Amino acid sequence: MPIDYSKWKDIEISDDEDDTHPNIDTPSLFRWRHQARVDRMGEFEKNKAETKESLERSQRELTELKNKLKASDEEAEKKKIEADIEKLEKQFSEWKNKEAELEKQEKLAPWNVDTICRDGFSKTTVNKMPEKKKVMSEDEKLEQSQKFMDKHKKEIEKFGFYSNWDDSKEYLLSNPHLACEDTANYLTYWCVNLQMEEKNGLMKQVAHQTIVMQYILELSKTMEVPPIACVPSFFTKIKTCDAKYMDGFNQELDAFIGRIERRAKEKTDKLMAEIEAEEREKRLGPGGLDPQEVYEELPPELQNCFDSKDIGMLQEVLTAMKPDEAQVWLKKCIDSGLWVPGPSDDGDDAPPPEQSLSGGVETTKKEIGTDDDKPEGEQNISSSSSYSYCAVS
Repeated sequence: MPIDYSKWKDIEISDDEDDTHPNIDTPSLFRWRHQARVDRMGEFEKNKAETKESLERSQRELTELKNKLKASDEEAEKKKIEADIEKLEKQFSEWKNKEAELEKQEKLAPWNVDTICRDGFSKTTVNKMPEKKKVMSEDEKLEQSQKFMDKHKKEIEKFGFYSNWDDSKEYLLSNPHLACEDTANYLTYWCVNLQMEEKNGLMKQVAHQTIVMQYILELSKTMEVPPIACVPSFFTKIKTCDAKYMDGFNQELDAFIGRIERRAKEKTDKLMAEIEAEEREKRLGPGGLDPQEVYEELPPELQNCFDSKDIGMLQEVLTAMKPDEAQVWLKKCIDSGLWVPGPSDDGDDAPPPEQSLSGGVETTKKEIGTDDDKPEGEQNISSSSSYSYCAVS
């Protein structure tokens, strides 16, 4: 079919083309041309709108009269309605012809800069401000992370037991919520606890899965995609990688295991120190001294007295010492609970012995004679009181 180029023959020259005589004011001519064309187009659009409105009004009136004719029973009224209908149909036909004439004029009108082309489609896009992520405090982050770990603890531990690449991949794809930082944190925490429980083999298995998760998270940051989207690509790469890439993975794993072992040792040492401090607090005597430490400070001869639980030997050793020195050692023994005062000569009850060495001290009450029964050098040690003692078994 030949192409009809006739429509391109009648195109109005642009308002601003330089085709005027030099003596003519070109800007004024351009403004006049443009205004005249705009006025013609405005008048034409006004006629089209009036014609369309008249057609619609005639259509409505015809419909109303026809409905009224059907409902009427009187002959006179029917004849009047039929006459009105005939008149309206004639008007409607005239408006219809005018509309067709305007459409023909529009098609034959020469194109101009405003009508030569039209929008094929129109689209409006309104940019929305991205929603600001809520800035969480450290406490809120810790609380959210702890809730995740508590909720998915069993699922994370199940992942930690996998040793096959394909099994790990399928499990993560079936549980996409596990591909996150909280899973890696829980696996790390679990590794430390396993090492403290001396489950070294299981710790190394869980450490392997921890490094797998950390590799996936690092790949996610590099590619700027969610971690779950990196799961297939990571396992494909790790299964087909060269020796250099695998050596890097194993080196990272060995370094991580070393850090876990050091951290577990630090926590164990700290825990043991806390237990020892608590036990020492329980052992402290009435004067705030540790009976075990005091016992280790005692001269060998005094230690033998407590070991043998021999009060007579103790009296002899204290008598042989200088009075000031004997008084110092006796005070330390009393303050630590190694030596517990017994009932006094006045018949008053001494307080019961409440301190003893943990696991290795037993308390024995035995009265020592009064000052009259003791040698002269011993009277300044025991005064007028009597004592019982805690002996190291």
